[in-house]
This record gives sequence, C-alpha cells and structure tokens, in this order.
Amino acid sequence: MSSPEGEKTIEKGVSSPDLLLSPADVWDQDAAKRALDELFNLTYQYRASKAYYDLMQFIARFRFYSPFNAMLVHVQMPGAKFVAPPYRWLRDYGRRVKPGARPMVILQPMGPVMFVFDVSDTEGEFLPPEVEKPFEVRKGKINDNLINMTIENSKRDGVFIQTTRMGSQQGGSIRTAKPGKEIKFRKSSVPVRYELELDQKASKESRYASLVHELAHLYCGHLGTPNDKWWRERRGLSEQVREFEAESVAYMVCARLGIDNPSEQYLACYVRDEKQVPSISLECVMKAAGLIESMGRDKLKPRELKKSKTGR
Repeated sequence: MSSPEGEKTIEKGVSSPDLLLSPADVWDQDAAKRALDELFNLTYQYRASKAYYDLMQFIARFRFYSPFNAMLVHVQMPGAKFVAPPYRWLRDYGRRVKPGARPMVILQPMGPVMFVFDVSDTEGEFLPPEVEKPFEVRKGKINDNLINMTIENSKRDGVFIQTTRMGSQQGGSIRTAKPGKEIKFRKSSVPVRYELELDQKASKESRYASLVHELAHLYCGHLGTPNDKWWRERRGLSEQVREFEAESVAYMVCARLGIDNPSEQYLACYVRDEKQVPSISLECVMKAAGLIESMGRDKLKPRELKKSKTGR
C-alpha cells in the first residue's frame, strides 16, 4: 500500500480557489488530452467491471506484445488471437495476409506505428503451437535475475528497497524518504527519494508480486513525482483508485509471467461485487505495467534529471 505521505495536496502560493485543486484533480481535468483516458472516461468503454476484467485477462494472455499494444489490439479486435506484421507472417510462418484484410495499428519500438494482422486474416497450411494456442496457461517461477534486475533498475529513480519482517496481511509498503541519503546506480549517485519494504519471509513469487504492486503505486504517480517527464504527478487520489490501479498493474505483470498472485482474486471479487470500475487512469496503468516489465528484462539507462513543474 502507498503511504499517506503521497496524498498531500500542493497549496504553495495559492491566491485563487481554482488553484486549490490537488494534483489528482488537475490530472482529471486534463484527461481529455490523453487518448486512453479519453476512451475510458468519455466513451465509458471498459468502465463496466466485467468489460475491464475481460480486458485485463486479454492483456495477461496476449504476452507477446507490450501491455499498451495488447490494449490497442483489444480495442480494435477483442477476439484477436495472434497478431503480426505481414513480413513476419510470411517469413516466420509461411502465411500470407488475405486480400482486403483490415490492419490493426500498434506502436512500434523506436518508431511511429506498425500495422499488424490477426491469424484469422491470414492463409497458409502450417500453424505452430504459439500461434494455434497462444493463450495456453503457463505456470511460471520467479528467478533471482528477474527480481535483482527490477531492484537494480529501481535505483535509478531513487528507490531504496529492503526486506523486513511484516505482518501476515502485508506483503510490502512504499513511502517517500527523508532527504540526505544516496544510492549507487551504474557509476552515478542517486538521491534516495522513496523507501520500499518487502516481507523477508515471503516466497520469491509473493515478494515479486508485492514489489510490482508497490512500484505500481510509484509509477502511477500516487506518491508524486520528482520530475513530470518521468511519470505524472497524481497525489490526492482516493485509496480505492490507488489500490485498483496498483492491483491492475500487479495482475497484468504477474499473469503475463504465469505467476499466481493475489491481484487476480482482488479483481475477480471486484467484478462480482461492483458494476463499475472506479475513475482510474487507464494510460497510467498500461505505462506502469510496461515500465515494470522492462525493469525486469532490460538494463535501463540512468534518468536525465529535469526540474519538476511541481518544484519537487
């Protein structure tokens, strides 16, 4: 759970009632400028809890693309099974895109967009297992490298992580840190901005799920931001919204690795008990999930510091 320290509003230099808005209120007012949040808040797509849960399950199973791109595929074709660009269908699977098939648009790494087609819009004789049964359930295990790389990459944002004894109902916590301490990332020193604790008695899988959950609070902006360029300032959200966003991120990241996690039960129970999803930022959820996945997979570069608009 995120610390209450991340809920304070900014009131410095206030001279008008309009400026008494919390960062979360400002974020909500600006939501129309963000495509996914516009889709979610203005068209009410995925606001029904069942539709949202179906989306989460689709993204969890659609693991061969990033969470953000899996979301884009679902928006355009909810029944998609396996997508790839035309050249890859031909090169890797010996299949051709059918004449008149309608492409789907996703984001391309290091480029603008890429056009992909579902397997149902291709023709050929051979279907390998990863195409024929892409959603087959896997049981994954956490390796030390995944956890260690995630922890190491967290240092670039000033996250100091340690294990400690925690109660049976708590797997982790994150809070803003007092200034003055530093940690090493690569060859540079980074000020400790956040302190994250994990239960030392938990299994690797449970510890990783808790790590993802707490990092989700950070990268969804629940504790503020040291720099608006890295992630958004969104302090002041309700506990329900904060926890729903963090649970959504944890579910996607863990499920895509085939790891059982408490977030799945949380979302399933929510669907059972509630008709509508709280007013979350779908864009923040997708971006946080994608970032945390990359933190466990890639050796990320140090951040370039830029002065925050909030003065933090």
